[in-house]
Amino acid sequence: MSVPDSPLAFELLASDGSARRGQVTTARGTFQTPVFMPVGTRGAVIHLDATDYEHLGLEVVLANTYHLLARPGIDVVEALGGLHGFSGWDGHFLTDSGGFQIMSLGRRPGGADQPSRRPGGSSQDAKSKVDDEGVTFRSTYDGAQMRLTPEDAVDAQRRLGSDIQMALDICPELPAPPDQVREATERTHLWAARAAAAMGTARRDGIAGGQALFGICQGGIDPGLRRGSAETLASIGFDGYGIGGLSVGESRSEMGPALHAATEVLPADRPRYLMGVGDPARIVDAIAAGVDMFDCVLPSRLGRHGTALTPQGRINIRNARFARDATPLDTREEGADSRPRSGARFSRGYLRHLMSVNEPTASRILTLHNITFLNDLVADARAAIEAGRFSAFREQVNEVWG
Repeated sequence: MSVPDSPLAFELLASDGSARRGQVTTARGTFQTPVFMPVGTRGAVIHLDATDYEHLGLEVVLANTYHLLARPGIDVVEALGGLHGFSGWDGHFLTDSGGFQIMSLGRRPGGADQPSRRPGGSSQDAKSKVDDEGVTFRSTYDGAQMRLTPEDAVDAQRRLGSDIQMALDICPELPAPPDQVREATERTHLWAARAAAAMGTARRDGIAGGQALFGICQGGIDPGLRRGSAETLASIGFDGYGIGGLSVGESRSEMGPALHAATEVLPADRPRYLMGVGDPARIVDAIAAGVDMFDCVLPSRLGRHGTALTPQGRINIRNARFARDATPLDTREEGADSRPRSGARFSRGYLRHLMSVNEPTASRILTLHNITFLNDLVADARAAIEAGRFSAFREQVNEVWG
């Protein structure tokens, strides 16, 4: 189904099998795909700012509606110029609706009988309550009760001023009983239709600000449910399509068939976004299935804990073997864009020292390095697709990361 008055266009520049090399054009500008989008949950990637985004050559950064809704509040961000004015970043922002955070922060690792994170809170306090109209939950910051509907999520993200916003969805944690996954998927479809209607109204009223809306495909690891979800969303019609609810506990072999079932039926003229995936092997697998966009907290989370992504795999820079290692963290040749790499400047011994004395500079350097690594990975994927050698590139990545 075509999307009326869509502010977003996807241009296919090259393909190799199902792998796609494309360009997305929005009201703000363009970005190249496949693309990796670092996560700035609260309006900033941890340890970084807009100057770093420019230095890294980032094209899209993700922010999260749930966290910004709670702190500092949508009205504050709006009053300070929306996400772009608030953060000083002129590139693209994509905002998640907060559905995943509402569900994940409303669960305890061992189930609902685990204690709340909130001091004095009960397990019942921590649980999110979902109905057909929306979801009621408690803030992870202060325990205040909050309510979000599909229409609220569209309006909140409109006021945040992101370039791409996501429809509110329900993301069940895997493994989950089939009836629970089916119920979440069906409710996600109901909410998607309401989100599309709300965005349609905003566009007719002239207040959408050129913002694009993506629907989110759910269905767990059931290929039939995934295909049906993709077909339903395509029939509603969105500017692009997220694929959610994967890489949330299932194995890589379970993820593959579900992902292919969705991409095989999602519209070819719209970008496809696999949510929450930053593992190199899963990224190249998903590109092979026709996915264009990725986000994950992985590069910054690993960086904070002393782990670096390298062509040889992960390394823990805290390891004693690096104490006198003068080798630069990043030993690769300079990239085609000639951007300086943070990891090429500092030795592994120096970074181990900084981590061992809890110097935050180490986490910053490792975060910059890890984001650069994933940026280079998708840039190399784009080049491989253009050259018709993506299968060989994928095999090379999987020899290390598979």
